[in-house]
Formats: sequence, C-alpha cells, structure tokens
Amino acid sequence: MIHWLIAIIITLASAYYQRTTGPTYPLKGSFLFDGQNQTFRLDRSHESDRDQPVTLLIPNPAVNGEVLWRRFPTQEAWQVLLMTRRGDTLQAALPKQPPAGKLEYVVILKNGATPIRLPVQGAVVTRFKGKVPNAFLVPHILFMFAAMLLSTRTGLEGLRPAGRLRIYTWTTTIALFVGGMIFGCIVQKYAFGAYWTGVPFGIDLTDNKTLIALVGWVAATIAVEKNRHAKFWIITAAILTLAVYAIPHSVLGSELKY
Repeated sequence: MIHWLIAIIITLASAYYQRTTGPTYPLKGSFLFDGQNQTFRLDRSHESDRDQPVTLLIPNPAVNGEVLWRRFPTQEAWQVLLMTRRGDTLQAALPKQPPAGKLEYVVILKNGATPIRLPVQGAVVTRFKGKVPNAFLVPHILFMFAAMLLSTRTGLEGLRPAGRLRIYTWTTTIALFVGGMIFGCIVQKYAFGAYWTGVPFGIDLTDNKTLIALVGWVAATIAVEKNRHAKFWIITAAILTLAVYAIPHSVLGSELKY
C-alpha cells in the first residue's frame, strides 16, 4: 500500500507542475495601480470558434485601456483594440484564429501620464485550438494519468526483491499506448488538425515525449518477456517517463505558419 501512496503523490505533484508551468497556462500576476495592489490573469489558450476575451478588474472608472495584438510569430504592425468598460471591468476581444494559430498581445492601462503595461516585458502569446469532444478528451486524460501513475508504481515494484514485474510492466505500456498513441492522436487532430506532429513530421514536444516514454516501456516489456535485466529496464523506463513528464505541457506545440 505504501508503494501506491508514494506513486500517487509523485504523480499528482508531477501533473500539477507540468500543467502550471506550461506555455498555455494563464499568465497571472499583480501590479500597483492607483495606490492599490491589483491582480490580473491573461489567458494563453482559447478555442478557435470564437473571439478570446481579455478582461481586467479595474474598479476606477477614470481608467481606460487598450490591447495591442498581432499574429505570432510575425513582424506585422501591432493592431489596437480599445477596451470597453462594464461595471468594474475593462474588456476587449482578440479575433479568433484557426486551430494552432497564435496571437501575441499586450494590455496598456491609462490613468494620467503614466501608463501601465501588462506584462511589463515581452508579450502574452495565446494559442487557439479546435474543440475536442469529451468522448475523446476524457479517456485521453484518464489514460495518460493512469500511465504516469502506473509507470511510477512499476518503477517502485522494480526495486522490490520479488516484485510482480510482468503484470505491472504490460499494464503501464498498454495504458501509455492507448492514452498517447490512440486517444492522444485523435485529440491532436481535433485540436490542431493533425494526428501527429512529432518526429519525423515536426518538433512538438508533447508528441515526442510521449513517444520517448513509450519506447522506454516497450523496451522494458521486451526485457521482462525475455528475462534479461528486467529490473534495470523497468527502473530506467520509469525514470525516463518521470523526466519527460517534467517537461511543461505544450512546449514547442503545434503552431500555424501564417
């Protein structure tokens, strides 16, 4: 039981880290404005069937704002969207883009002579994606989470003197294959218009790290079946999987070439 508890803790921590450090996770922060500390959230992912709202809570009615945006990655001239006020909020809407299309944008708040720029440096890059049916998205998430959990648990089993290696190894490999190579490809198609954008067709790290982890577990499964240094291959595959899962989600993801 202790091994399952350790595996669950490691998996939850890894999933949280991967999710919150990825380039599509909302950019959050705070800034000093009108003598008060204000918080903000700027989204970096949106569905491609509608415009992306940009909303800030700014109660002072004397404050106005604008959003500068352009397609990414391009050197096009910045377009300007004036933010409108509704109660305590300022809002604008970035124009929707095709799946995998990206925009970069900056918010400028004005009240007097000193404008506030959000973010202070650089720009927020947001990526648009197609809507994925829950019938495919939910199994993909569940199988990938199960694969990570089973990978860690199987690695711990490999440390035991008389571990049940065969059943754990096969279960991990099957979960990873189903979640990543079946449902993962379907999700990718719905979201970005292509079943696979990893090697040899692209550099999408989400696809490539799934492939790397799967290769590791296929090698471990072969080692178990042939009874050749099985524990070494299992522990190596578990460490490899943990390492690739530590890469933030959607790094070097699908990107439309304008």
